[in-house]
Amino acid sequence: ASEGKDAGSAAENTPPRVTQGEQSLTFYSAGQFFFEYLVVVSLKKMPDGHYEPKITYQFPKRENLLKGQKEEEERLLQAIPLFCFPDGNNWAPVTEFTSETFSFVLTNVDGSRKIGYCRRLLPSGRGVRLPEVFCIISCLGCFGLFSKILDEVEKRRQISMAVIYPFMQGLRESPFPAPGKTVTIKSFIPESGTELIELTRPVDAHLEHVEFQALLQRLSPHLILQIFASTMLERRLIFLAEELSVLSQCIHAVAALLYPFTWAHTYIPVVPECLLDTVCCPTPFMVGIQMRHLEQVLEQPMEEALIVDLCEGKIIRAVGDEEEILPRKLQNEMLISLNRHNNNNNVHSKEQVNMLVSEAFVHFFVRLVGHYASHIKWGRSGSGSFQERAFCKAITSKSCRRFLKKFVKTNMFSLFIEEAEKSRIPQEGNG
Repeated sequence: ASEGKDAGSAAENTPPRVTQGEQSLTFYSAGQFFFEYLVVVSLKKMPDGHYEPKITYQFPKRENLLKGQKEEEERLLQAIPLFCFPDGNNWAPVTEFTSETFSFVLTNVDGSRKIGYCRRLLPSGRGVRLPEVFCIISCLGCFGLFSKILDEVEKRRQISMAVIYPFMQGLRESPFPAPGKTVTIKSFIPESGTELIELTRPVDAHLEHVEFQALLQRLSPHLILQIFASTMLERRLIFLAEELSVLSQCIHAVAALLYPFTWAHTYIPVVPECLLDTVCCPTPFMVGIQMRHLEQVLEQPMEEALIVDLCEGKIIRAVGDEEEILPRKLQNEMLISLNRHNNNNNVHSKEQVNMLVSEAFVHFFVRLVGHYASHIKWGRSGSGSFQERAFCKAITSKSCRRFLKKFVKTNMFSLFIEEAEKSRIPQEGNG
C-alpha cells in the first residue's frame, strides 16, 4: 500500500451542462446497491503522441436498456474518463507513482447525482508503464467506506484483474449499511483463502464525506471565515492547488460548512483542463483549479471572484468586503471556536475535529435562523407559507438583521424554506 492513499478526497466534479439549481451531496438510505459500475480508465496513445483516457473495462456490463436509458448511460460513460484524468493529457510512462484517491460527482438531466470514487494507481509490472484509474460509480455519499473498498480493489489488482470481480460481485449483492452499522463481505483470494471484509458507516451521516482538518491545515481560521462569508452570499470562488486530493478535500470541506444548507450552484472541485472557461460564468460557482493553470485563469475575462491559494494559505484576489459580511459578534465567537480547535489539532482525531468544527458552524446557523419554523404559517390544506418579514424582524441585533436580509435572498435559503414548507409533521389537535 502506498502513502498517498490517505490523501483521500472528495472531488465533486459536475459536468458543464448543469449549472443551475445544483444540490450538494444527498445522503441515501440504507439497503440500496453499494454501486452501479466499476470502470477501469486507461491512457491510450493517440496518433499525435498524446495520451487520452478511455474506459477499458466495465463491470457489470449493462444489456437490455431502453433507448432513453441507453443515451443517459452513454453520456455518463463519456464523462467519466475526463474526470478520472482531469489534469490533461500530458502523461508519460513512469516506473513509480504514488496511489491517489479522489472522487467526483456527475449530475443527470433529472438532477439526480452519481459519485465516482477513484483510485489512481500504477499497475504492477516491470519497466515504465502508465497509471490507470479504478472508478466506482455509486449514488451513495460515503468517502471513507469507498476508500476502504478501493484499498481492497488495489490489493487484488496487484494479484490479477480476475480476482477483483468476485469481490465486486459480492459487494453488489450486499445491502448498503445504515449509519453506524457494518456489513461483512466474504472474499476469496488465491494463496490466502477466504477473507472477511468489514465495512462500517460512521454514525453521523452528514460528516461521512468530509474532512475539515484538510482545511485547517492549509488556511487560518480568519481566512476560513472570509471564505464561508462569501459562500453564504453565493459568490464566485476559485481554489488553487496542484494535487487533486488537496483541491477536492478542501472544497468539499468548504461546502460542508454550510450544513444544513447546501451549495446550489456550479460545483467542480477539480476542473478538467478543457473546461477552464467555467471561470467566466456570470453565475455563482465553487471550483478548484490546478496551480499550473493560474496564468491562464487570470487572463480570462472574469467577474468578481474570491481566489484562494491553498498551497500558500492566502487569498490572491478578493472582492474586498469579506471581513465585513458576517455579523461581528457571531464572527468573533466562531473565530474563538476555530482557534481552539486549531490549537488542539494534534490532540483530536479526524472525527473529533469534524464534530467540533461542524458544531461551531451549526451553532452560527441556529443563532441566526433557528427561529424559522415559528414563522411558517400553515393553511387548512396543510401547505405552509414562510413569513419573511416577520422572520427578519424577530432578530433584535441590527447587524444580524442586516445580514439576514441578504441571506434570505439566496438560492440556498429558498431551497431550504421550500423543503420546510412541504414537510409539516401533523400535530395533534391542529385543524
